[in-house]
Amino acid sequence: MSRTGSEAGHGGADSSGKGGADTGGAGAGGTDPGGAKTGALLVVGDVVTDVVARHHGTPVRGTDTAAAIRIVPGGAGANVACWAARRGCRDVRLLGRVGADTADWHARELEASGVRPLLVVDPEAPTGTVICLVDTGAAAERTFLTDSGASLRLDRDDWSEDLLDGVAWLHLSGYLLFSEPSRALVATALSAARARGVPVSVDPASAGFLRELGADRFLALVEGVEVLLPSRDEACLLTGLPEVDDAAARLSRRIPLVVATAGGEGAVVARSGAVCARVPAPPAQARDTTGAGDAFTGAFLAALLAGAAPPEAAAEGCRAGALAVTRVGGRPARDS
Repeated sequence: MSRTGSEAGHGGADSSGKGGADTGGAGAGGTDPGGAKTGALLVVGDVVTDVVARHHGTPVRGTDTAAAIRIVPGGAGANVACWAARRGCRDVRLLGRVGADTADWHARELEASGVRPLLVVDPEAPTGTVICLVDTGAAAERTFLTDSGASLRLDRDDWSEDLLDGVAWLHLSGYLLFSEPSRALVATALSAARARGVPVSVDPASAGFLRELGADRFLALVEGVEVLLPSRDEACLLTGLPEVDDAAARLSRRIPLVVATAGGEGAVVARSGAVCARVPAPPAQARDTTGAGDAFTGAFLAALLAGAAPPEAAAEGCRAGALAVTRVGGRPARDS
């Protein structure tokens, strides 16, 4: 296996492609006097190509439906990393797996967004592709058709202990839990992070895939993480409760900090079995809700690493999510 894109622009990698960092040596980085962590954010997750088709109303079966179609870089893990960099996190790294077909393009796109790509090039599978059907009505609701391709073939052999060198926080995309190879990588990464004292966050990623995996199995797989970042649907699915406040509170009995997003209603922050903050979302005219949760997660983690308290970090996340829905695709604009 080979890696691509990690040598340009962000301090480089050693000849094996593993993350040779220049931000403070091994372990969890440090903390400055203001409470900010001084190490890097390492995101491990999916990198895919999004085909976004914006249409109006229900597509008509058996004939044509007019749509505006764009091909853009995506993937929940990659989107989170880009939004964290946009929020000001100075050292954001992404470990993901892509096909040779688009590896160089994805590496360039990540670098242009301020992310150091640590991309494993799959010798067999193409880069994952997601077709995003976006209704251009008021809700800008989206439906995904997903071919995971190389993204969920990330496995234990793609992990290296030195990936955590200089890292202050590890974030794992929940998509990794939906295939056996990447579940093995998650277990390895969690163990390595615990050994170094690096805190870990997880977002469940997909209510549909989560339903197939099962709530109990998901919660067992993420046992020991410090932060869980579900959407309202994911939080309710994980607990069987109908209200996001109750679901977040229950989840926080198992996971120290739970921050659940609720779309235009903002976010709920819960600790120790109780909601401790409700954070409103700024108003926004939605064009495409693809990646709004990723924007929230990236900005939230960047703010947390900069020393913000969880409710303040959630407010940053809500602002990023509101910005994300005003543009097409899951990444921030380069000049935003």
